[in-house]
Amino acid sequence: MLLEEAADAGISIDQLSFIETESILSVEVQQEIELAATEIAIVVFTSMNAVEAVTTFLDGHQPEWSIYSIGTATGRLVKEYFGEERMAGTANDAASLAVLIAEDRFTDEVIFFCGDQRRDELPDILRSNDIEVQEIVVYQTIETAHRIEKEYFAILFFSPSAVRSFFSTNKVPDKTILFAIGNTTATEIRKFTGNKIITSDAPGKENLVAKMIEYFS
Repeated sequence: MLLEEAADAGISIDQLSFIETESILSVEVQQEIELAATEIAIVVFTSMNAVEAVTTFLDGHQPEWSIYSIGTATGRLVKEYFGEERMAGTANDAASLAVLIAEDRFTDEVIFFCGDQRRDELPDILRSNDIEVQEIVVYQTIETAHRIEKEYFAILFFSPSAVRSFFSTNKVPDKTILFAIGNTTATEIRKFTGNKIITSDAPGKENLVAKMIEYFS
C-alpha cells in the first residue's frame, strides 16, 4: 500500500533491512512474563516487537494490566490483543510517554517490556520521579549492516538501531534528505551526519512515508 502510494506520486522506494528482531524464548523470560501476568500492574510498551513477544507467552490470557504505549502501530496492536479499555495512555515518543506516566501521582511502579537495546529516556525519567521500573527484556535486536552503492534523494529511518547499523558501513551524500520516524531516531541520526532531517509529525510507518511523499510532491 505504501509503495503504491509513493509510486502514484512518482517516487520509487527500495526496501533495505538493517536490523532484525527476535523474541527471547527463554524459560527465564517466560517465567517473568507469567509472574507479571498474575499481577494487577501498570505496564509499558514502546515497540510492537515487545507486544508480540509478550503475547506469545500469554497465549490468550488477559492480565489485569493498565497499559501505556508509544506510537500508532504499537498502540493499535495493544488494543487488538488487550482491548481498548486496558489503555491508560499513549504518546508519540518514549520521553513524552514517561512524562505522561509520571503525571499520575498514584503510579509508583511500572513493568517495562523492552528490547536489549532500549533507550534510557523512559526509565530515567520515571526513576527521577520516584517511580520504580521493573524491566523485562523480551526481544533482541540484531544489526544486519551492508553497504549500499546507490545514491538516494532520501533515506527513511524507522528506529535508532537501524540508524546505527546503517552508518556503521555507509555515508550519505550532503544532498540526501533523511527522514526519521520520531525524535529519538532523529537524535541518533544527528550523531552521524549534519544532513537535513525531517521528523514525522506522528509515529507510524505510514505517517513517515506520507511525510516523504508530501515533501517531494
